[in-house]
Amino acid sequence: MDIKFQEVEYRYAAGTPFERLAITDVTFHVPSGEYVALIGHTGSGKSTVLQHLNVLLKPLQGEIEIGSRTIAAGRKEKNLKEIRRRVGIVFQFPEHQLFEETVEKDICFGPMNFGMSEEEARQRAREAVRLVGLPPSVLERSPFDLSGGQMRRVAIAGVLAMKPDVLVLDEPTAGLDPRGRREVMELFASLKKENGLTCVLVTHSMEDAARYADRIVVMHKGRVAKRGTPRDLFHDRASLTALGLDVPETVRMQRLFEEKLGQPLRQLCLTPEELAQEIARLQGERS
Repeated sequence: MDIKFQEVEYRYAAGTPFERLAITDVTFHVPSGEYVALIGHTGSGKSTVLQHLNVLLKPLQGEIEIGSRTIAAGRKEKNLKEIRRRVGIVFQFPEHQLFEETVEKDICFGPMNFGMSEEEARQRAREAVRLVGLPPSVLERSPFDLSGGQMRRVAIAGVLAMKPDVLVLDEPTAGLDPRGRREVMELFASLKKENGLTCVLVTHSMEDAARYADRIVVMHKGRVAKRGTPRDLFHDRASLTALGLDVPETVRMQRLFEEKLGQPLRQLCLTPEELAQEIARLQGERS
């Protein structure tokens, strides 16, 4: 499902003495089936953009196209439930939103709230726990008896049970150890590939943006400062540094290697695996 922002502006507490401009003139396109990362310094407007994606906030200027729907400033919108079903958001620490006495009831809550029968919701719950790599037996357990990583997966399953077309990920690995972060990010990458989902990742991790995103949108002081492919954006470290950001550690390692080698590698490497392959290729050519 396509998403387009066109000159979107939003102000918190608009019309009051506490009015604050959050984003302005935000324009970008998320094509259907793509994985787009939103990056930027704290306070750059990423979270405000995120809340427009399923109409938790509505633009005060401009318009947003979400699939076949257009959300325009100054216009009353009806039947927003369908958008909110099709655009699933995994917020930071989603396990904090668990509240039911069993995992099954927690996962079923969303689908049943949207009018689904209990039988169909329970079927979706079974499918969702399988997708996130949990055994069926977890459905009868209390979510509060699970480990932190399992609780995170249950919360994600609750979003997946809605069968969204768009998955919005707001710092989804916050608080996890390196292994947990990689497992969760690989889970989303697999879901995107297998189900043709459109994914929007809001992250502070340049490594995750480099590894998973097809394209990146850089936010700065409420505006879109840059956009492009990871390879294009991370090639220009100076412009990112000026925005308070940096390149992934792999890119920094590559630049140090090239400095010592005295020549550039054939391409910019975005992951450790790519860098290892490029170094091996170079060694093979020299042997």
